[in-house]
Amino acid sequence: MSFVFSLRFPKCIGFSRCLPLAAASLLAGCLLLPGAAWSASPVLPQESGVEQVTDDHAEAADDHAGASHDEQEAAHDEQEAGGHAPADAHAGAAEHGDAGEGDHHGPLPPVWLVLPFLALLIMIATGPLFYAHHWHQHYPKYAVALGAIVVIYYLFVLESSVPIMHALAEYLSFIALVASLFIAASGIFLSLNARGTPWTNSVLLFVGSLIANLIATTGAAMLFIRPYMRLNKGRLKPYHIVFFIFLVANVGGGLTPIGDPPLFLGFLRGVPFFWTFTHVWYIWLPTILLLLAIFYVIDARNKQTGQAIDASSGLMGIVGRKNFIWIVVVIISVFIDPQVFGWVPRLHIGDVHLPFGIREIVMFSVCVLAFVSADKTALKKNEFTFEPIREVGWLFLGIFATMQPALQLISEFASQNSDSLSVGMFYWATGALSGILDNAPTYLNFLAAAMGKFGMDVSVASQVVEFALPAEGIDSWIFLQAISVAAVFFGAMTYIGNAPNFMVKAIAESSGVDVPSFVGYLVKYSLPILVPVYFVIWVIFYSGWIVQL
Repeated sequence: MSFVFSLRFPKCIGFSRCLPLAAASLLAGCLLLPGAAWSASPVLPQESGVEQVTDDHAEAADDHAGASHDEQEAAHDEQEAGGHAPADAHAGAAEHGDAGEGDHHGPLPPVWLVLPFLALLIMIATGPLFYAHHWHQHYPKYAVALGAIVVIYYLFVLESSVPIMHALAEYLSFIALVASLFIAASGIFLSLNARGTPWTNSVLLFVGSLIANLIATTGAAMLFIRPYMRLNKGRLKPYHIVFFIFLVANVGGGLTPIGDPPLFLGFLRGVPFFWTFTHVWYIWLPTILLLLAIFYVIDARNKQTGQAIDASSGLMGIVGRKNFIWIVVVIISVFIDPQVFGWVPRLHIGDVHLPFGIREIVMFSVCVLAFVSADKTALKKNEFTFEPIREVGWLFLGIFATMQPALQLISEFASQNSDSLSVGMFYWATGALSGILDNAPTYLNFLAAAMGKFGMDVSVASQVVEFALPAEGIDSWIFLQAISVAAVFFGAMTYIGNAPNFMVKAIAESSGVDVPSFVGYLVKYSLPILVPVYFVIWVIFYSGWIVQL
């Protein structure tokens, strides 16, 4: 891998450093696999409530009578996301093809194959604390090496390429979305002529949470994090960054399919676009207000003063307005998917199905064009560097590869035990796993299991609609609500729970801001703050003690 670190690019294409070269290397390696590894239709075990998908998406249409070709495919749409991302437009990160589904693909891996994933999480948590210099120099090598262990085991021991192809497709969609929004938003310098106070910060966090539903959590986080930090210059503390992640980067995006990857994946499967808003707003709003109230109390104890107000200037100034166009292009491109529009082609080279689509090509193009055309003054004022996206790209390359065994094993458990899982169990299981895994496939795994309880198939759009909007006397919708709320809200539990979390952390660190470590974030903030809030949600809506189930 030494050649990767020795490459140099002309200044005019310096943006390429933001895209992990390992993605290209992995893509090239996969394309060298025999054609059958991509196009063959492997014999897969049929599981209740879980769609079996072949590598060649074009063949999936005949698998379920009455369903269209598009209904057969789970857009590996996120990642945001993905998550981790639909625009994050977390609009998500709508993913290409069906990679990202929570289906079983090929033989199950041994439980010990989860160890590389756990090892990577431990290193992310401990590296910056105990061996920071070594970690910052060598983390790409550890991410690639641990990911390679999983890839090699799948390809040469299990002789199954499907999970690896899905991981690659998910990663390319994820990094395309996050990189394009990061670069586009970095070309916008948003200045607020206000003093950082508990009230001002609370208003900004609330506005950011609302906007996350329009441009996704990734878009909102990238747009607001820098002005938010400048607003609190002189009084900025770790909790400011943490609550920004809680609200703008996660919980805020819970009202629309654009807001967070799992919701967009549900929309592609057949959940009506406005279903989330009508069924989640009365949980979303109290949660937002409660978190803002907690933040206000904490921030009110901070007696330091923020930046002074310039009486000769207006409330808000914007440099680099043209980059809003690129953000809009990214958000629109999230919907350029065969699942949404039948005329969108899938890309092939001969019989080889490519693990990316037109959407990803558009997003990577935006990375180039947004950087080249950006206002240099805005970039300078934002102290723009590629280091945040470089760190995210390398680490999530390893995360997407190493988490595949865990996703498969969880999918197996969910499908086998769906009959014994109550709505409360679905809520906690979906939430707990969404905090450490990709929340989009986690969402789909448990949605498939929940629909199996009612004899429905997640791959049939008409049955997904029936599950979301059941006939009178059937309460299947409460399962969809619990899974949706948990997948989005619990993404805030860790830095890797949702795509923008780590991006916000990396941007703050690159600006010299003190941010909590991985363990500090979990122990000092998410466990003592988020878990009690989410427990209250469970008590009221999913325990059966207050709202009768």
